[in-house]
Amino acid sequence: MKYIITISLFFSSISLMAQEPAQWDLRSCVQYAIQHNISVQQADVQSRLAKLQAELAKSNRLPTINGSSGMGLRLGRSIDPTTNDFTNTQFLFNNFGVNGGMQLFNAGRLRNNAEASSLSWYASETDRLTIANDISLNVATFYLQILSAIEQTEIAKIQIQQTKEQLAATSKRVEVGLLPELNLLELETQLANDSSSYITAISNVQQGKLNLMALLNLDASKNFDIVAQPVDQIKLQSFADLQPDYVFNYASQNLPNVKAASLRVKAAQKNTLVAKASFYPTVSFGYNLTSNFSNQFNYISGFQMSGFSTPTAASPFVSVNNAKYYVQSPIFTPVTSTRNWSSVWNGWNTQVGNNFGQSLGLQMSIPIFNGNQAKIAYKQSKLNLQSVTLQEENTQRKLKQDIYAAYTNAVVAFNKLNATQKALNAAEKTYQFASKRYELGLLGTIELLNNQNNYLKAKVNFKTTQYEYVFRIKLLEFYKGEALTL
Repeated sequence: MKYIITISLFFSSISLMAQEPAQWDLRSCVQYAIQHNISVQQADVQSRLAKLQAELAKSNRLPTINGSSGMGLRLGRSIDPTTNDFTNTQFLFNNFGVNGGMQLFNAGRLRNNAEASSLSWYASETDRLTIANDISLNVATFYLQILSAIEQTEIAKIQIQQTKEQLAATSKRVEVGLLPELNLLELETQLANDSSSYITAISNVQQGKLNLMALLNLDASKNFDIVAQPVDQIKLQSFADLQPDYVFNYASQNLPNVKAASLRVKAAQKNTLVAKASFYPTVSFGYNLTSNFSNQFNYISGFQMSGFSTPTAASPFVSVNNAKYYVQSPIFTPVTSTRNWSSVWNGWNTQVGNNFGQSLGLQMSIPIFNGNQAKIAYKQSKLNLQSVTLQEENTQRKLKQDIYAAYTNAVVAFNKLNATQKALNAAEKTYQFASKRYELGLLGTIELLNNQNNYLKAKVNFKTTQYEYVFRIKLLEFYKGEALTL
């Protein structure tokens, strides 16, 4: 495939393009515009965003793993997470967890969504190429307009030179009294008009360059010049190689806007399946790993004897020689101490190991009623599919119409070229005869100038028609897949 707009061309070496040529040919202009035009750059950003969306949709099919950890201090009455008992003392707690899962069955929703996103990304890629194609055609249009303006400048220069020669010859004849001074004034007026036409032609060249520089996203203050290639040296294919049926068959399979329309139809078909999957159950697998640790800041570090219990009638006793002796129990009071920050973590490994828990499970979600949202979404997806299908059909139809119109315009331009060629030959011969008659004094200055202006107009028309014909043929070549070069 020879399309000038390809991904490899789009990402060609930036260092090569950084060295701007002293004179720009059409190919250099096209390559530079593809890399630096704002519209193309914006399309590239949109394409990269679409790529990220495709990667995100693809990643949704992967399992999920999430970890969590927490640490804190609890005060007042609360439940110890390691014992599930109520406690009124402050304690430090630390917990860990790992959980995740994946969908085992979703009626192909995730798979079709990933494929639809990928197709949308490919369509966005071809959209970028379509914009690059449009920019390339605009570059070719401006480039040929500049060449045409340069040709008109050269014609105007020749016209000025011819008028100067006539003015010099007439001036001598007026000095010797062979011609009235009016002839000299008429030629001076013609010279002024020719100079004005030359200035206008130069202005058209500069304006064309500014338009092309704007399209290339070049600074208007930079020096810019193009290769002034004569129109006669531009290579063109014949009509036999550019028949509209053949060009359309090739373009309908390779033009990026046609590919984009087809990709969007395929993406819409996948999105319809995604919407339809909402009617079916989903089965998910989940898992969970947990553990925790807790330790109180206050702990019993020992016991202190504070006396003996008071005997009562219910107290135990022993009899010695028929005498009762009550048994008194010693009373011990616990001694409470406070752990420091480092000692509160004692036993962390043991607790985490002892409290380690695992869980695995399956979950099924069955849609019963959701306010007709799934039903409406499915209908919307089918209507969207119908819309993009019609758009694809319209793209094909418009492409065929454009190619046949381009071919018709090329035939018309060819016929106009032949007609203007004949008009130019006739105007040239008429001007030559008029010049000879003027030199012999058989023709007035006004008649001479009229023939001269007609000859000038015929040359301008011929050159304009030549460049119009070149553009029409180049447009057909572009549809055929040829590079935009001269």
